[in-house]
Amino acid sequence: MGHFNVFPVLKFDASVKPKPLPYRRRDFYKVMLVWGDIDVYYADKVIPIKRPSLVFSNPQIPYKCERLENTEGGSYCIFNQTFFEGFGNLTQYSVFKPGENHVFELDEKQFEFVKTIYARMHEEIASEYVHKFDALRNLVFELLHVAMKMQPVDQYDRHPMNASQRISGMFLELLERQFPIDENFPKIQLKTPSEFATQLNVHVNHLNRSLKEATFKTTSQIIAERILQEAKVMIKQSKISIADISFALGFLEVTHFNNFFKKHLGISPLKFRNM
Repeated sequence: MGHFNVFPVLKFDASVKPKPLPYRRRDFYKVMLVWGDIDVYYADKVIPIKRPSLVFSNPQIPYKCERLENTEGGSYCIFNQTFFEGFGNLTQYSVFKPGENHVFELDEKQFEFVKTIYARMHEEIASEYVHKFDALRNLVFELLHVAMKMQPVDQYDRHPMNASQRISGMFLELLERQFPIDENFPKIQLKTPSEFATQLNVHVNHLNRSLKEATFKTTSQIIAERILQEAKVMIKQSKISIADISFALGFLEVTHFNNFFKKHLGISPLKFRNM
């Protein structure tokens, strides 16, 4: 039936030195309510949290959290995809998608509402109710929808999907399937616009026009941005050699990867790792 659990976020205690959590991918999803100071570290940015917030993380995105002196407390639940098997695909929700917003500040009313959801989670997990895990799934969905309703209205496309949007969606899904790079997907298979066009059974010029119309970016630009994103993740969260990362991301020579990385970030992969 999968795994689910819920825990409290303890108030910062200066007398206890917390064991630092590693910066890496986890094999579970996590939804955390926290109030007080906390820093969330991603590969290319740090998000300081000062107000009550909901924070979403998933197995594709490596991160770590650091509690600060003003951390007051909170709660978090963890679960895996198997727990929701037959109830929905978690990767379809924007709060778990790479490149989307994963941190949501709450106003006073939202904060009180979310606190009651976690209180119910703690109550359900401790109960003997035979269907308590069904109830817990529903509570997780409540958290997802609380956050997604906070997205700006203009992020939702209320117009019928045209051909360009459809092709763009298929392309982005195909691109995203190649990540994260791990033992199951050791090397990306599609890297050039022509390779994606062949897979989608469209002419490369048609793919380029569709993406330009739907995203205002070129096919090559989107591919490069996603490869760069994965490169930063692999460099920061693993001890894999730069040469092996280069190979995994489809570069024939490590010098080509170094030039690509330096072109976009202005520093070499090795310097980025040591920052």
